Amino acid sequence: CMAAPTLQQPSFLLANLKADSTTKTLLQRCQDLVKIIDEYPAKELHSIFPWLVESVFGSLDGIIAGWNLRLLHSRSHEYNTAMEFLNPRYGPMMKLVYKLQAEEYKYEIPVNYLPGPVKACIQEGVLPDCPLFHNKLQFPLSGLLTLNLALNPFEFFMFNFAYCLITPKVSLPKSYHSTDSAYFVLVDTYLKYFLPSEGSVPPSPFSDSRGSVTAPSPRSSTVSFAGYGVHSPSLLKHHIFHQPSVNADPAAQEIWRSETLLQMFVEIWLHHYSLEMYQKLQSPQVKLALLQYRLSMSSMPCQPHAPPGSGTLHTYQEPFSPTEEHVLVVRLLVKHLHAFSNSLKPEQLSSSPSAHSHTHPSPLEEFKRVVVQRFVQQKLYLFLQHCFGHWPLDASFRAVLETWLSYIQPWRYTGEKPNPQPDQNRTYSNRESFVQENLLMYTKLFQVFLNRTVRTDLVNAKNALMVFRVAKVFAQPNLAEMIQKGEQLFLEPEHVLHHRQPRGYLTPSQGGSFLSSRQRVMTDMVFRVKSHVYALEGQDCQYKQMFGTELRGAVSQRLIQIIAQARQTAKRISDHSSEVAANKSFMSWFGMGSSELNNTFPGAEPEESGECLKKTHEFLDRALENLCQIFKLNQGQLTQLISNLGSSQDDGNCKQLPDCIQGENGLILTDLGRRQILSGLRKFDIHYQGDPELQPIRSYENALLVRLFYRISSLVNERFGGHMNALCSRPDFLGRLGRHYLADPDSTAKLKQSPLSRRTLERNRQPRVSLRPLASYRTILLLLLFYVLGALLSFGPVSSTLLILTGGFLYGLLMTLFGDKLKTH
Repeated sequence: CMAAPTLQQPSFLLANLKADSTTKTLLQRCQDLVKIIDEYPAKELHSIFPWLVESVFGSLDGIIAGWNLRLLHSRSHEYNTAMEFLNPRYGPMMKLVYKLQAEEYKYEIPVNYLPGPVKACIQEGVLPDCPLFHNKLQFPLSGLLTLNLALNPFEFFMFNFAYCLITPKVSLPKSYHSTDSAYFVLVDTYLKYFLPSEGSVPPSPFSDSRGSVTAPSPRSSTVSFAGYGVHSPSLLKHHIFHQPSVNADPAAQEIWRSETLLQMFVEIWLHHYSLEMYQKLQSPQVKLALLQYRLSMSSMPCQPHAPPGSGTLHTYQEPFSPTEEHVLVVRLLVKHLHAFSNSLKPEQLSSSPSAHSHTHPSPLEEFKRVVVQRFVQQKLYLFLQHCFGHWPLDASFRAVLETWLSYIQPWRYTGEKPNPQPDQNRTYSNRESFVQENLLMYTKLFQVFLNRTVRTDLVNAKNALMVFRVAKVFAQPNLAEMIQKGEQLFLEPEHVLHHRQPRGYLTPSQGGSFLSSRQRVMTDMVFRVKSHVYALEGQDCQYKQMFGTELRGAVSQRLIQIIAQARQTAKRISDHSSEVAANKSFMSWFGMGSSELNNTFPGAEPEESGECLKKTHEFLDRALENLCQIFKLNQGQLTQLISNLGSSQDDGNCKQLPDCIQGENGLILTDLGRRQILSGLRKFDIHYQGDPELQPIRSYENALLVRLFYRISSLVNERFGGHMNALCSRPDFLGRLGRHYLADPDSTAKLKQSPLSRRTLERNRQPRVSLRPLASYRTILLLLLFYVLGALLSFGPVSSTLLILTGGFLYGLLMTLFGDKLKTH
């Protein structure tokens, strides 16, 4: 039982909580914390807040796991307790945050835990582009490498909440589904609460004596959303961080929490890219804008004497590798932001100055208008570009792909609109504006995806599905035309921008041209596309058109061919699998079939089953149709290409080896051969080529008997190896009979089917006795059945053994006499 608040000291309170964390259950600890948060003043709660946040989300270095929210699923007993405690609407943790927020306490975060680009900026003495980190640096005497950020309680809580996703923790189990975890559900809950599609953000329950929440680091009230519309007049991207003064509108007071939440999520989850990209983004405009801050930093007394760029090299020692769970949470963020932005009222969509002079939209509505372009676009573009270039060529890429497709289709997340018949012209205009303002998201990332696709095994149904998904999305009505128009606007000559003169905005009554309004719209569209591309790729970017001659040729001559080849290969393998399944008889189980231990390719996956291969054929078939529609390709040429591929494979090309050249030590694959293997057009017949007696013990073999029979066989072969060689070398009938029992007649043919060194090809297998088949459970069961049958017929064990040996000898005798005739027939 806790002591009375008047008798308890903060240090004792923290000590008691730490002691209880090892002895009490999560439910008991949360119940105690509810009472403490209600009864204790903010001054005493201030001392336990950092420890409480760490005990929930874990430490930033990953040593302390906390509540393991990423592993906590709905079937766990602690799930509901954690969700109620962290609920943003009525949870005790958020109540504690607001209680401390009213007192303006600060909490420090080491700069080393910030994303790489932000950390590099700060350590080089440059102001980060995100205002979230402005006016928060604490300068210790030891220099810039040990800098801290002083965050208010809400920022500190959100930083740890966001950082929980990327902290190195325990490895996740294979059966783990991140969308069922408490962390994933909490992210969704916080987004819906602080970025609501309907209504406004609920006010915080704690306020100061003047009746309004104290916003952190108040800035001038002249800073508003109106100055940072979608069509910013500067190529230097602006960021908004609305922290109004305490005398501002109460509705504007609450919007800073929404911005803080979003900027924390974006900065922690997306602000990661390579050193080369970091240096590329430091354009002359950015350096000029930050020059004054750099000079003020260099005049500080605590500035260390470090060489320029040392912080940058220190920052990028470890590459950034997002996990599938990370990407799925980012997709959740993207989907919610689209729904949040699409909930903007139609009358607020226009950003003309005249509209703002008559009506003053709420800060939340202004936030919806600029949230995607100003907060997310650049960092998400760099994040996706990094994932496209570094993600393994397997089916796990689906998470990255769906995140990309979710971003470029904001019209899918419109929610339930009361009007069943939306304005088609407005809808088309909105889609066209989005495509123009996000042109690189469509064109550049499609080209990177194309480079991945030509190196991916498209016979796999999961990989084929991804190609189909992309082709289906880009084949939506009018989307390809919108992208092509955006490219044409970007390629407009630079003199078009000179038309942005004041005389272009005169009305006809003032002496202006009747075409000035249309000209202004055209100029705005050109400027919008150019500013987008230059902001993301730099002023010296070499833009490669998605609908240009080069890429159209790559699609029609390379991608289409690879997809068609994979489609034919999937069909051929599926047909072959059906034939094998139809020809398989029950007697093959009793040993009458192939005696090989490795009939199936050991790397085969369930995705290569006949049913999945049929899906592969369907996915690729529809992908080809969509690609022809997107790039306006000739359907007749596609049909001819597929028929040529089919006939070439029917002629036996599919049974040939991949294209190789003869090297000193064997066959060497050419570039053409590698492409043939990747597309599934040709392949090597994979066989085990070591000692058959030393193959791994299979599940249908008895390990003890395998080892025992191997020792017996080895002793016999060492003792009588010379006699067996002499017997098998004889050209007469006895030699043929010996070779039937002691040598593998197909070994030479098998060795020629794969690229082996000459040394291995020239090494013939020596005749030997092999007792390993006797260790198979199938063989043991058959022998047991024969002995039982012999007992029923009144044969003893010795008599049954003699009959089995006699039958085996007669079978070998017949195969020796008539084996060649049977093979010819």
